[in-house]
Amino acid sequence: MSEYKDNDFRPDDFVFVNQDKAIKDKKLETKPTTFFKDAMRRFRKNKSSVVGAIILTILIALAIIVPAVSPYDIDNVKSTEKFLPPKLFEAGTGFWDGTRSGEHVIYDQINQVPALSNKYSIPVLRASLVELKIDPDVTYIDSYNEYGTGGLSVVATDTKVNGRDVFFSSKPINFTDKGGYTLEVEFDNEQGFNEGQLGEYRIYLKAGENEEDNIILRDFSRDYSPLSIDISATLKELRKKNVDAQIVFDVKSSTSAIQYILIKSIKLNGGERAKNLDVLEEVSFDNPTLMVGNNDSSSYGYWSCSGRKGLHNSEVRYCDYVVDAYFLVYGDAEALTYSASELNEWINKAWCMYNYKEGPESFVKLSDECPIDVVDSQTVLSVTKKLSSITGRGWNYHKLGYEEMPMYLFGTDGSGNDVFKKSFAGLRTSLVLSAIVFVICFTFGIIWGSISGYFGGNIDLILERIVEIISGIPFLVVLTLLRLHFGATFLVMAIAFCAKDWIGTAGLTRTQFYRFKGREYVLASRTLGASNKRLIFRHVLPNSLGTIITYSVLLIPGIIASEATFSFLHLGIENMHSFGVFMSNNYSYLEKYPYLVIFPAVIMGLMMIMFNLFGNGLRDAFNPTLKGSD
Repeated sequence: MSEYKDNDFRPDDFVFVNQDKAIKDKKLETKPTTFFKDAMRRFRKNKSSVVGAIILTILIALAIIVPAVSPYDIDNVKSTEKFLPPKLFEAGTGFWDGTRSGEHVIYDQINQVPALSNKYSIPVLRASLVELKIDPDVTYIDSYNEYGTGGLSVVATDTKVNGRDVFFSSKPINFTDKGGYTLEVEFDNEQGFNEGQLGEYRIYLKAGENEEDNIILRDFSRDYSPLSIDISATLKELRKKNVDAQIVFDVKSSTSAIQYILIKSIKLNGGERAKNLDVLEEVSFDNPTLMVGNNDSSSYGYWSCSGRKGLHNSEVRYCDYVVDAYFLVYGDAEALTYSASELNEWINKAWCMYNYKEGPESFVKLSDECPIDVVDSQTVLSVTKKLSSITGRGWNYHKLGYEEMPMYLFGTDGSGNDVFKKSFAGLRTSLVLSAIVFVICFTFGIIWGSISGYFGGNIDLILERIVEIISGIPFLVVLTLLRLHFGATFLVMAIAFCAKDWIGTAGLTRTQFYRFKGREYVLASRTLGASNKRLIFRHVLPNSLGTIITYSVLLIPGIIASEATFSFLHLGIENMHSFGVFMSNNYSYLEKYPYLVIFPAVIMGLMMIMFNLFGNGLRDAFNPTLKGSD
């Protein structure tokens, strides 16, 4: 029977191998790494953090580059360039194209443009139109509008006149020549007035102060059919007296109701030998709206009225439009004056040729850099006979000092400044402030927390009581006191943040030191005689640094948000470009010009989100045990 059981090992189960070879340690095939390299490898695996880091880098680069290289001035008010819309594409593309639109705007029927000529010249306005839709329906109004047309001139009595007739009379006219004259009048009686409201009227020539001096052309009547009266014969007596005469419509008043007459047109025609044709045209009208437009408080153009006067059914049209806002500001300029020194500078640069002795016809444009296309006139000094200035037409952006037409990606604000440059100038201020505060708070917080956490005991007790006293003072109190004594400067804002924000880093450092100072490797190093300095900087701090850095990095977006908040409330930085100041100046335009707030808010929001993604990635990379924690 065998002395071995089935599961026992036997001597022949063991065989010596490689008895003729020396066995040595194999060289590691993988490359050696460090803690930092290993952390970066873990960071690169976090895709959201990598994207956050890339976008964050781009934003920081833009904050540095844009304010430095952008040619647009953001420190001075440019009134002609206010509230230009954002522009990225050519006008007419329908999106981000620098156009401005309007709906249900009165249409200028004479110039065939939207009624914006009080702001812009008609040729420039017409050239800037991208789209124009005219409402096919006519709107009738009973009041004067400078863009209305047609309608009826209303002459009305009032019950308050107590039976006194109302007079609608022309300016005095001197009929001194022997030309024949005809008075033509067109009424209307179908415009919403009933028969009892249409009053009796008469027409006469008033040639003196007395009633007997009047020459009746038509006695009281309710006949509103077109009227044509040859008044040549009646003027003979007036020429003998050499007196002026007025055409008068006498409307009979009623004590029970207001009486109206509605006049479409009045035409006074002169014969072939009539000399005062200009006066005839002034008195005549076939467009009551235009006639009323010449009025003052007591007359309709050259017609005055002793009773109630007004318009009825003046025709107004409305339109929808889209205009190139940039062309309106920077497009063709009309009748701009340039000095002789400016002209000589362009000639020296070979931009144009000009000979003032030959005049405007000698102007030749040689380069697109020349700001004018045509010279209209010139002014020569009477004493020295030298050129003083020229008046010409060209591109207005040249006159405003630009080499080419500007294009503002985010538009302009109420000061005419570039919102794109201002946004990144504000971001630069916030980043510089947060970087300074971060460095100071990180350094001071680590020193304070290291001392408190490593030595403990009475030192820790004293330092913690100081921290509690400082943390009990509200930040707003600290900021307000500093502002009152030193003003609202960048330095004051930085000191206010530094006075409080180091406490969080110090507290986290203290906690980490309490966590690691009792570990075996620290005790072993102490046993071997390592000094406190070596223990802190070689063993405890390196193991704590990952958590401390990731926490401290997240201070930066907090500082940016706090600075913007306090500056928005006029408690932060003043007289500098910052997000808070910009938002404070433009939040009132949110409804009318939303881009003034939306674009800077998007930049700031991106910065905050990307900093948080980046900070979370650093936390997971330096301390994987905290992955997924808040």
